[in-house]
Amino acid sequence: MNTVAWVLQAVLALVFLFHGIVYTFGPEPLVRSMREQGGWPPSIPSSFRVFIGVAELAAAVGLILPGLLHVATWLTPLAALGLVIVMVGAAVYHGRKNEVPLVVVAIVLLALVVITGYLRWQVVPL
Repeated sequence: MNTVAWVLQAVLALVFLFHGIVYTFGPEPLVRSMREQGGWPPSIPSSFRVFIGVAELAAAVGLILPGLLHVATWLTPLAALGLVIVMVGAAVYHGRKNEVPLVVVAIVLLALVVITGYLRWQVVPL
């Protein structure tokens, strides 16, 4: 189970690292052109978009570093909990806009984050 937890942590960290970088550091002209061409990222206030990106970057770090360094390992399930909040918000946001494929992605990521958090909190703590 420890291997499963580490694989989930690595995959989720990569997904949220990429998404967090785009949301946090994506220059507005790039973000605007992406939005016009493909409808992504969503049209939310830029300060809120950056906040979400920073939260995702912090969670990506929190999923990996505590376990690797064996320091403050309680942060890993806490990072997963933070991502649960982000993904519930994402599912609701995209659901209200009738963006079904993005709702499905958000729900899948939500399920993976819940599983990871549970594994690291109860089943195989670091």
